[in-house]
Amino acid sequence: MSAFNLTSSSLPMFILNGIPGLEAAHIWISIPFSLFYVVSLVGNFTVLFVVIKEESLHKPMYLLLCMLALTDIGMSTCVEPKALCIFWFGFKDITVDGCLTQMLFLYVFVAMQSAILVTMGFDRYVAICNPLRYTTILTNSRIAKLGLVGFMRAVLLVLPLPLLLQRLPFCANCVILHTYCEHMAVVKISCGDTRINRMYGLVIIVMTTGLDLTLIGLTYGLIIRAVLRISSKKAHRKALNTCTAHICVMLMSYTPYLFSNLTHRFGQGISAHVHILLANLYLFVPPMLNPIIYGVKTKELRDKIEKYTCRM
Repeated sequence: MSAFNLTSSSLPMFILNGIPGLEAAHIWISIPFSLFYVVSLVGNFTVLFVVIKEESLHKPMYLLLCMLALTDIGMSTCVEPKALCIFWFGFKDITVDGCLTQMLFLYVFVAMQSAILVTMGFDRYVAICNPLRYTTILTNSRIAKLGLVGFMRAVLLVLPLPLLLQRLPFCANCVILHTYCEHMAVVKISCGDTRINRMYGLVIIVMTTGLDLTLIGLTYGLIIRAVLRISSKKAHRKALNTCTAHICVMLMSYTPYLFSNLTHRFGQGISAHVHILLANLYLFVPPMLNPIIYGVKTKELRDKIEKYTCRM
């Protein structure tokens, strides 16, 4: 079988197949996907607008919410427009450069979101365990610096992914069984030795999700220890209630992400369409629900959103 190298002058087109086995239902599948995307954009842009407009919300916690909203918008926008073009119009072709660019931006946003969730966990730890020093420990400038560090880590870790893919030869029939350029889906269509690519993909998971979940677990261990030292049950509930939104967002973000990545490598018995649907849902559902969760659970933000919606 003939093969070509991505570094050659005659670069081919990849074909994104969509959801294998469910091609006849693409139009119907596009309905919830497009709905998720619209709700995600409206919710996250609303959070950004309200926090920017209200000076009383120019605080570390709301700066983190703005960062989370930006990553949510970025994650879904990297994937959703192309997926809808596949579902609605059958536009399955994507250039190699376009595929690698989509992959780069997508995984930078995913890694950045994970870093933001770690910082949010630290924010909750300081708020509960050192409330008197909260304003001195967590300032807006310090949060911005932590966000910059998270962004730099994401770029440095993810940048080798497309670079490593460029060295691989690919078979003449370059059909990617996915709705977007997911790393392992692209690796699987290569005719060359992909061990380095697979290993580096796992390295990224360990260095981002694995490390970040460990840090979040340690943070919540310290939070629980501090809460258990409080004698008042009412104080227990109040302290833990401040963490509810963060815990919900973490569960929605990490659970499907880990499941998607691990099944791509080890879940040989799982149907392709099941895996691809789940891989899409972790990019669409959390960005849609995150602003809703924080809007409902954060009274100050909820009041400000109601203030603007009542004016309409």
